[in-house]
Amino acid sequence: MKLVIFGLTISSSWGNGHATLWRGLCRALAGRGHRVIFFEKDVPYYAMHRDQHDIPGGKLVLYREWDEIAPRGARELADADVAMVTSYCPDGIVATDLVLSSAAPVRAFYDMDTPVTLQNLIAGKSVTYIGPRGLADFDLVLSYTGGAALDALQCRLGARRVAPLYGHVDPQVHRPVAPQEQYRADLSYLGTYAADRQAALESLLIEPARQLPERRFVIGGAQYPGDFPWTSNIFFVSHMPPSEHPAFFCSSRLTVNVTRRAMAQMGYCPSGRLFEAAACGTPVLSDTWAGLDSFYTPGDQILIGRTTADAVSALELSDRELQNIARSARERTLTEHTSERRAVELENLLESCKASESSTAMLEA
Repeated sequence: MKLVIFGLTISSSWGNGHATLWRGLCRALAGRGHRVIFFEKDVPYYAMHRDQHDIPGGKLVLYREWDEIAPRGARELADADVAMVTSYCPDGIVATDLVLSSAAPVRAFYDMDTPVTLQNLIAGKSVTYIGPRGLADFDLVLSYTGGAALDALQCRLGARRVAPLYGHVDPQVHRPVAPQEQYRADLSYLGTYAADRQAALESLLIEPARQLPERRFVIGGAQYPGDFPWTSNIFFVSHMPPSEHPAFFCSSRLTVNVTRRAMAQMGYCPSGRLFEAAACGTPVLSDTWAGLDSFYTPGDQILIGRTTADAVSALELSDRELQNIARSARERTLTEHTSERRAVELENLLESCKASESSTAMLEA
């Protein structure tokens, strides 16, 4: 298949989770004989932190203004098997118009931020990447989040056919590697700063750091404010490209996963970092949300942290106990949560949609 995608970014992993997911998925799709043409707006903050310049087996098209690229987009869509727009695409509405006017057999929307989309709609805020007709005209709507989110996409945005396409990990990138001293931690956290994650981060890392001054804690990420409540035993590493994530995780005795509030409230929304850490063989202490046990078994494959006491107790587990949890989580990740697995799921969803649309067209004829 030829897939033409209008998205947020694949070229820069700075301050977003889209890029890493697309890189793994595109690599897996290419390995299965497919070709992805990815259109990305060339904005300054991603250009300054660009850490990928091409797509395996496909093509990255960077552009400054929509009008300059629209003709090329139309040409690429002319022989596309799949035309797709994603959430937070800077030109999402006009890209949608172009996609829906194309003859691509499957015209899809992939909401990689479903809880945030729905939260903004409920609050009456503008959603800049979805037009006035919602999602009613797409043949298929994919959601990074399952559960109740799928019903909400149908009820609130008119999606006709919805399916989850969860996060995943590329084990060629995220795998066990030698630890590095600069990342060494008893407990770590990797993620872009978000105000709605701060309360959980306070409970699961910052307060434990206050209570355990002899332990070493490390936070890695971008956009942390100047008034962040650092302690003397919390060390900071600024934004790291995905290539550094394995060393970061593998240098941690235990790592924290914190889910954004809207996603945790909706449930069935595992973060990419969760799969990355597990693939690297690092035990994970996670906040909890509905559906988490669909991805990992609490107690056996993942530790659950609701309070500071939970985090302190996790740190008191023996190395053997932690490694047993990590080993079990890695095995499940490599079986169920790889980019290759999601590529197969996507293939099946697209083929099913294509067959359904063809049957409908024949009946109408």
